[in-house]
Amino acid sequence: MRLCGRLMAAVVALVALLPCGAMAQEPELNSGDTAWMMTSSAIVLMMTIPGLALFYGGMVRKMNVLTIVMQSFATTCIVTLAWMVAGYSLAFNGGNAFIGNLEKAFLANMPVSAMAGTIPESVFMMFQMTFAIITPALITGAFADRMKFGAMLAFIGLWSLIVYVPIAHMVWAAGGMMFDWGVLDFAGGTVVHISGGVAGLVTALMIGKRRGFGKVPFMPHNLVYSVTGAGLLWVGWFGFNAGSALAASSNAGMAMAVTQIATATAALAWVFAEWIFRGHPSVLGIVSGAVAGLVAITPAAGFVTPVGALFIGLAGGVGCFVGSTTLKNALGYDDALDAFGVHGIGGAIGAFLTGVFATAAIKGGDAPVGLIDGNAGQLIVQIEGILVTVVYVAVMTAILFKIVDLVIGMRVSEDVERDGLDLAIHGEAVQ
Repeated sequence: MRLCGRLMAAVVALVALLPCGAMAQEPELNSGDTAWMMTSSAIVLMMTIPGLALFYGGMVRKMNVLTIVMQSFATTCIVTLAWMVAGYSLAFNGGNAFIGNLEKAFLANMPVSAMAGTIPESVFMMFQMTFAIITPALITGAFADRMKFGAMLAFIGLWSLIVYVPIAHMVWAAGGMMFDWGVLDFAGGTVVHISGGVAGLVTALMIGKRRGFGKVPFMPHNLVYSVTGAGLLWVGWFGFNAGSALAASSNAGMAMAVTQIATATAALAWVFAEWIFRGHPSVLGIVSGAVAGLVAITPAAGFVTPVGALFIGLAGGVGCFVGSTTLKNALGYDDALDAFGVHGIGGAIGAFLTGVFATAAIKGGDAPVGLIDGNAGQLIVQIEGILVTVVYVAVMTAILFKIVDLVIGMRVSEDVERDGLDLAIHGEAVQ
């Protein structure tokens, strides 16, 4: 009996020495991580309202400023509900390689105690909701000045569920198709920016050019609004990129640092390119360049060194300047506020260069990550991710646009477009 007692005591002592993971304990709440992620969620929401609303609002003509601001605000509302009803569950809960399931529809089966790593699942859900909000809000810049408000609501609501959600699942959810391929997208180069930019180009092409495009100037009515909006976007982007570490960690700190470096580099790259080729460094140019840098560094933020960020910012600033000026002028499409020129092109540049500059020293682990680490194959994976995103988004956006156009009609009348959408649609005007 004494021997049995000693054996039992030895077993108990051994179990007590096992690491926590071996006992399958529930993850523990980390108050620092939770506080950081709640803050990140708030400032990413700030990127859309008022950040994007002011950025876009300053660039349109005075008679349409309330309309574009209203579109950002209404998008925030409708996507919040779509995300709560089905979007979150379809993006991040089980499912297959293409889409999740509806077990957490209406946020059911997500008790207050549910965890996502070291933070409450409700905080993770909210953080991802802010990404789902800003992505379709970006599209509104492409069709500015010419879409009906009711059509916009229907299109954005459908787009968020049918286009954004599957891409988010494929790239970010364990078991998603591009996730399993090894596509690197730290904070949304493909999911947010390529998706929003390509959808913007498709809608701009399908709705047609603004009346008078290429014949009369469409001058921004208040660039101070745009500078203010760009500043809010820049600050909010720290939550966007550093928040994607999902913890108050060293990875988040480096993501914040490279975001700042790439943004400043791209702003100067754009403005100097403009100075050389157009003869003047403009206010609109420097803020557009800053946004281009923010976009380009987004997929790479958690994987690259500050030197890598410098090159990504340079490529993003120059590449988006060319896309928003030379390319747009050569092809003649009317992407009113350069949703594709900045977000589509910038997202693709950043996603590709992630495959070049990503390093194990930043990402973690021993295996080589990007080209400079000796893994040239990552470039192929990144290109595959870009192409799949472009094709899926372009095809599905075109289908949704056509359906809404047939049912509601997308474009305002010629009289409304000529006189301004603010008074005709909303019964209000900026004095």
